[in-house]
Amino acid sequence: MSDLKIVIEPGRQDIVMTRTFDAPREVVFRAMTDPELLPKWWGLRDTETLVDRYEARPGGSWRIVERDKEGQEYAFHGVIHGIKAPEGFTATFEFEGMPGHVLLETHTLEEVDGRTRYTSVSVFQSVEDRDGMAASGMEDGAGQSMDQLDELIRTLV
Repeated sequence: MSDLKIVIEPGRQDIVMTRTFDAPREVVFRAMTDPELLPKWWGLRDTETLVDRYEARPGGSWRIVERDKEGQEYAFHGVIHGIKAPEGFTATFEFEGMPGHVLLETHTLEEVDGRTRYTSVSVFQSVEDRDGMAASGMEDGAGQSMDQLDELIRTLV
């Protein structure tokens, strides 16, 4: 059973997400940053994920496209501002369907008793942007992605 926790406090500009994975953080880091592995877990279960680019280095850009069963595409992109294996990385995130609403995500991987605690802190430009993301169904999407990441990680250990 997943221990996913998503904290969205009223009036704040951030969303904090935590989850524990039963794997060393090197494995979790690889699954989260390897462009070959990203399509296996990123996005909703009923969409196809395409990695246009993912440059896992400071200043590197990334772009990922989700395609639904009807062929509709939803693209996301950003820039990686910092990356340190296997501790984590920081990157911007922008949905191309709503340009100008950029958020900064810090992903931290911490080893705890042979497992990995993942923490994501997403900071939005405004409370309204954060509330819009929360209202978009992001909790369900994040849950699906984290479950798929867990499934992938189990095949890598």
